[in-house]
Amino acid sequence: MHLIESYDYIIIGSGFGGSVAALRLAEKGYSVLVIEKGKKYDNTDFPKTNWNVRKWFWVPGIKLFGIQKLTFFRHITILSGVGVGGGSLVYANTLPKPKSAFFNQGSWAGLDNWETELTPFYDIAREMLGATENPLLGPSDLALQKLAQQISRADCFAPTTVGVFFGEPDKTVKDPYFNGKGPERKGCIHCGACMTGCRQNAKNSLDKNYLHLAQESGVTILPEHEVIDVKPQGEHGENGYEITFRKSTKYFSAKKRISSKGVIFSGGVMGTVPLLLKLRKSSLPHLSPRVGDMIRSNNEALITNTTIDKNPELHKGLAIGSILELDENSHLEPVRYGEGSGFWRMTMLPMVSERNFFKRFMKLILILVRSPFTWLRILFVRDYAKSSSILLFMQHLDSTLKFRRGILGTKTRIEKGKAPTPFIPEAHAIAHAYSKIINARPQVIVTETITGIPSTAHILGGACMGKTKEDGVIDSNNKVFGYEDMYVFDGSVISSNPGVNPSLTITAISERGVSKIQANR
Repeated sequence: MHLIESYDYIIIGSGFGGSVAALRLAEKGYSVLVIEKGKKYDNTDFPKTNWNVRKWFWVPGIKLFGIQKLTFFRHITILSGVGVGGGSLVYANTLPKPKSAFFNQGSWAGLDNWETELTPFYDIAREMLGATENPLLGPSDLALQKLAQQISRADCFAPTTVGVFFGEPDKTVKDPYFNGKGPERKGCIHCGACMTGCRQNAKNSLDKNYLHLAQESGVTILPEHEVIDVKPQGEHGENGYEITFRKSTKYFSAKKRISSKGVIFSGGVMGTVPLLLKLRKSSLPHLSPRVGDMIRSNNEALITNTTIDKNPELHKGLAIGSILELDENSHLEPVRYGEGSGFWRMTMLPMVSERNFFKRFMKLILILVRSPFTWLRILFVRDYAKSSSILLFMQHLDSTLKFRRGILGTKTRIEKGKAPTPFIPEAHAIAHAYSKIINARPQVIVTETITGIPSTAHILGGACMGKTKEDGVIDSNNKVFGYEDMYVFDGSVISSNPGVNPSLTITAISERGVSKIQANR
């Protein structure tokens, strides 16, 4: 791939923020380079199941270059996405808009009338991502609908709004979204394999919309490279920046340098925040001291429910096909994997509702002793994905962590409120109720049962908005305090808990932020 010596903008990361920035800056007449540490995946490159860990997990130290990254911290376990298209490759397509409370909390509250201000950008984001209502409820969704009826919340159950091309199942058609400028697409077959990468070409991942159109507009995308330094030319970047990067899929590779007028951080919380923390101690000393603050977990619980019924088909449908509003603070979604994707069974233990470690361990033993044959059947069920429905419980109630640099890399601290916990009473209660409907037993990842450390698929914050440098890392237009032509567009800018899947919101905020950058004249 031929790179020129200098670009107007270099974008670090290609997820829901970076892809927006790439297209819109190209449309404004700028030359743009996108640097992405993950690989470029075509439809048929995705793994058929998540047992193909080489193509599913991202652990470059042992030569695994897939789309799913799993990171363990003292206070949280984080699932995130890697690759050209970022989290869109591995996410569950779900595009809800948060409730009004989200727009009036956190460090961005009062900087603008956000609910009104972002409305047109939500509309743009929905159109670009091909948002539409899921037309077919699978068995997991029907079980959730039954649960909604049982708890007198039937009117709070709904199919999800998703970024999927339905069309005619398994039929290929010319681009249905962008007047023929996009790639060919194929109708969804409701196989449930969205989160291992859509081999069907039905998922509206970012390489099918923003990034595809960006490349058509002249944007260069450089995969398998990681930025390690951003050095301002001039004290505050008034003369541009020198970007240093190297190969991310090799143990040893030469460093390369290239210059740009501006730089955009779009590596998501797991990419942007550790890099900014590192650079604040070296090349970018004028960054806000709030880098790494206000990290939010979306107050999530992920609970797998595996049935012991024969011939289950819980894998059928979309990765997330429905949503239930449990109360004003909480939402519930049933999540599934495609047929054969049973890797997670190796990481699961029975769910135990007990905060005290010793009591929790004794309860775990008691659960296993009381029903040993049931748990053996669950462990050795023929197809774990067919037999399992994962409940995703989310709340917009607030508590925050801090990311800080440590001797061995990034570490977490408690910032405000109680530490995130996997022992959310409402989540455990609703999981038991759901399990009864499908004749299942609830399980959680081993780190939750043994260590009491919760998991999240939606880590947010760390480069939040603020009125001043002392309040946040960026201003209300996503511009970094202390530097010229430097912006952040990704999940690290989210400044309060949305309580729902955040991808649509990240896209909308990025659309608005890039709209504030003047066209190249």
